[in-house]
Amino acid sequence: MTDEHLDRLVRDADPYRPEIIKRLDGADQHLLEEIMSTPKLDLVPARPPRRTLVRQLAGATAAAAAVAGIIIAASALRSAQPDDVYAGPTGLPEAGAAAISGWELDLKAAQEHPRLLIDEPGWKATSVYGFAEENGTIEFRNGDRSLQMNWYPDEQYQHYYDDRLQVSDPEATTVADRPASIFTYRKDDMSAMLKPQDGTFVELRTGGNWTRAAFDGILTHVIKVDATSFLEALPPEIVTPGDVRAEAAKILADMPSPPGFDVSVLDNAGANDPYQFGAAVAGRVTCDWITEWIRADSAGDEQAVKQAAAALRSSHQWKVLHDMNDEGDYPEVVWEIADKVADGDVPKWYKDGLGC
Repeated sequence: MTDEHLDRLVRDADPYRPEIIKRLDGADQHLLEEIMSTPKLDLVPARPPRRTLVRQLAGATAAAAAVAGIIIAASALRSAQPDDVYAGPTGLPEAGAAAISGWELDLKAAQEHPRLLIDEPGWKATSVYGFAEENGTIEFRNGDRSLQMNWYPDEQYQHYYDDRLQVSDPEATTVADRPASIFTYRKDDMSAMLKPQDGTFVELRTGGNWTRAAFDGILTHVIKVDATSFLEALPPEIVTPGDVRAEAAKILADMPSPPGFDVSVLDNAGANDPYQFGAAVAGRVTCDWITEWIRADSAGDEQAVKQAAAALRSSHQWKVLHDMNDEGDYPEVVWEIADKVADGDVPKWYKDGLGC
């Protein structure tokens, strides 16, 4: 693997900004996985990152004899290392009950959120991540247009504003009863940056087929709502704080439980669409298994090293990663890093790649 590939992986593999590259481990490895598997900080990015579709590996062709050779080699490896198979617990570990109800958790998170909606028919929230954090995104779509609402800590406002001055001169406007500035990247690409309020500021960014008149029009329909109205406007597939335990249990069902894993660490994941929530859970489990591998290796505990390695290799069978793989590339990053650690090579950038 080249230094250029590693640099790209570190830069792009943030699960909460998942423009993530595909692994390039060669045709034989790709074929073996097909045979044996179970079916992003730049302070002021020019454009909020968007999820990319999976890109196909190049050169993944081989003769039938090569395929047969891979199967035989894999069988021999399993015979030679029968103890290199994860044999520990899977599923949701025991955890204390949440202190407050799910709906109260959702309300608490929503109260700390900018809570902006588009009050016009046809617009739907399709991608959500962050929500309970100082940084986050909600993307709304209507036909061939999208509008991202990205929020950041208020102390970063001046840095972002100064950067946008390099894009265009600001034009004053009002959005949701708050002063805002419009910046124009191109005639079909614009943003509106709202003044900070309640500890955050929001930037709205267009995507798709826009005109300036359409953008000006939609800004008049952006409203701030109360916490209950905001929650009721989210699609049912969005995983809100009150849903975390139940949804995590589904994902963790076929995943090995790292020693001491506490599902409560997921309680602060905020609200996420299924892809982002899957990345949060799979990333947390993978990070914890890497921590266990490092501990066991340092302690000279060979059996624990083998079990951690086997748990990491089992990521190729985790259902959530296969479900996510048609939509984005985070699963490929998990497999890339998990395989390296299982083979004794802990990448220095694994925390950035996985979002540990």
